[in-house]
Amino acid sequence: MRTGKIALLHLETVPGAIERNRYVIVEAIKHAAGKGAEWIVTPELAVCGLQFAHVGSDWIQPQPDPWMQQVCKLVGTLKRTVFLGCPEREGNRFYNSVFVIGPTGEILGKHRKINVVSDSRSWSSPGDIIAPIECDGVKVGILICSDVYTSNIARALTFEGAQMFVSPASWGPGIHGPNGEWEQRTHETGLPLIVCNRTGAEQTLDFWNAPSLVVQNGTRLLAHTSKKSAVLTFNWDFDGMMPRSARYSIDYIRH
Repeated sequence: MRTGKIALLHLETVPGAIERNRYVIVEAIKHAAGKGAEWIVTPELAVCGLQFAHVGSDWIQPQPDPWMQQVCKLVGTLKRTVFLGCPEREGNRFYNSVFVIGPTGEILGKHRKINVVSDSRSWSSPGDIIAPIECDGVKVGILICSDVYTSNIARALTFEGAQMFVSPASWGPGIHGPNGEWEQRTHETGLPLIVCNRTGAEQTLDFWNAPSLVVQNGTRLLAHTSKKSAVLTFNWDFDGMMPRSARYSIDYIRH
């Protein structure tokens, strides 16, 4: 049985505070690696938050930009796998993306969010590629937040050979909050879903009670919400595709 440790960076992201958020991400990655996590997942758009329009878009570059190159070097030094939520530019288009950085520091692949209608001010273009990314011999289907909202993306990833789902999210309770979508996707596909959500608040959005989850067969097996940034670690059976921990190990972090 191959088991390993996964860390979810349940962070308080401040919208538009790019340098501050980057610092927090790097420190949280180091902390998670120090806890022995092999895979480390950030929330959706961890670098900038959802409602970052007040700082414009000039800072968004083709990836990997200089900061991501530094993160790649760090990840290579730590020999970990990191799922990093970060926007990217391609020509005159912008994408809400997640980059998978492997233990050699190379970018193994990326997923561009497809269901972007809910994104603040609709700044991002929808991605058009649905394909799992192979990480340490495991085919991972990435679902960015509302990509989970409809069944088609998860089904397509399953058809393409995904063995599990990882979902970086910024999705809190409320009028348009989650309403069984995470559970339903696991029920439909038979695949487990790991959700790395966030905490904090933005201008019109509240994430204080947004949960980071491990969901399997329609049931939430692990769940966490908090008013502080936290590194959540748990043991994972990569052969059986199931958690080996009954609860998260929780380390609250200062920033």
